Amino acid sequence: MITVAQVLRSKGDSIVHTVTPTTSVFEAIAEMAEKNIGALLVMEAGMIVGIVTERDYARKIVLQGKLSKETKVRDIMSWPVMYVEPQQSNEECMALMTEKRLRHLPVLDQGELVGLISSGDLVKEIISEQSFIIDQLVHYIAG
Repeated sequence: MITVAQVLRSKGDSIVHTVTPTTSVFEAIAEMAEKNIGALLVMEAGMIVGIVTERDYARKIVLQGKLSKETKVRDIMSWPVMYVEPQQSNEECMALMTEKRLRHLPVLDQGELVGLISSGDLVKEIISEQSFIIDQLVHYIAG
C-alpha cells in the first residue's frame, strides 16, 4: 500500500505554490502556466481558504465572459478544500478524488501544509508499483 507520504517523497518537489484571495485571476493563471501546474492553493493568514484550478478558470471566467485581469481569485476559487494526511493510502485518495470529482488535494500533517498531490501523481505511483510487481512475478516464474 502506497501512502501519501511516499507519493510526496517520490514527487520530490515539496514547494506548494499559493496565491491570496485578492490576487487577480490573470496573475494566478500566469503563475500556473509559468510553473506548469494546474492548481494553486489560496492562502490567507497562513490558512487554506480555497483552491483555484484551470477548471475554475475555464468554467467561471472564460465561459461566463468575465475578465481575468479584473476578477479576483476569491471570486472563482473552490471551497471548502478537501485535504488528506501523509499516512493515508493512495487508494483512499483516489476514492476521495473520484467521489468529490477533485484533481488536487493538499496534504496536511498535524494541521501544517506539507504538500499538494494530484490525480496524476497518484496514477504515476500506481503504475510504478504495478510495474515492480509484474517484474517480480516474471523473475519468480522464470526461476
